[in-house]
Amino acid sequence: MAHRDRGGRGEQPRSRRGQGELEAQVLSALRQAPGPVTAGWVQERLGADLAYTTVMTILTRLLAKEAVSRRREGRAFVWTPAADEAGLAALRMRKVLDGEKNREAVLASFLTVLPASDEQLLRDLLSAADDEPED
Repeated sequence: MAHRDRGGRGEQPRSRRGQGELEAQVLSALRQAPGPVTAGWVQERLGADLAYTTVMTILTRLLAKEAVSRRREGRAFVWTPAADEAGLAALRMRKVLDGEKNREAVLASFLTVLPASDEQLLRDLLSAADDEPED
């Protein structure tokens, strides 16, 4: 099956990146930044084929997930990562859990499908959290 070119210009279709992949790339760029940066800076780091509006959409989604923070600097916003990939995954897990009515049942079911090594890791992490002094 032949691909149709866009607008008859003989261009090859661009490969589409998934939202999760773009979010990870944006977070990676922000973590490599020398400090708070603009969406334009992020766009430059991710490549010319990515539209500025796409970068802004991803940053706004990450802001809603509390994975990034922003502040106004002059006429633009500057962005800072608030979470790494592990933190972003944790936020997604929390969002799913928050959407369920019976948290106890969801957590109990989750434990039953974990491999023994992950279950032990979770127990160790909970134990270590119990040992930490409260502020």
